[in-house]
Amino acid sequence: MWRVACLAGLALTASSLAATEAGQAAVMGGARALPLGEAVQRSRLAAEAVIQRRGKETCLRGKLTNALLGLSASCEVAAQKDGLCALADQAVVQVGWSLAFMDSTAQQVLNLIESQPGSGSGPGSGSRN
Repeated sequence: MWRVACLAGLALTASSLAATEAGQAAVMGGARALPLGEAVQRSRLAAEAVIQRRGKETCLRGKLTNALLGLSASCEVAAQKDGLCALADQAVVQVGWSLAFMDSTAQQVLNLIESQPGSGSGPGSGSRN
């Protein structure tokens, strides 16, 4: 089961620029812009998976990469420039993600989400200006 999820994540990461529906943007890597609250929640889940080591390192890397690519795209569409969006933008341009980088980034993601109003736990969360 984890292999299917891992391969699906890696396929998304490796895909090229794609057009999406209803004016939603896509960034290099094929990440589709989701509603910002959903992108924040996916980033939270990916960060928790990294911290808790729920999967092989390569799968965790793909999960966190995909979540942050999606968050970056969603932030761009929503014209958000908060700390979480800035972190996503910075992380996705890094190459060679080590486990230490993933841990640090995941912890920063969780801290930034927790500091947002509503703690990023509901629909539309993470949509502050």
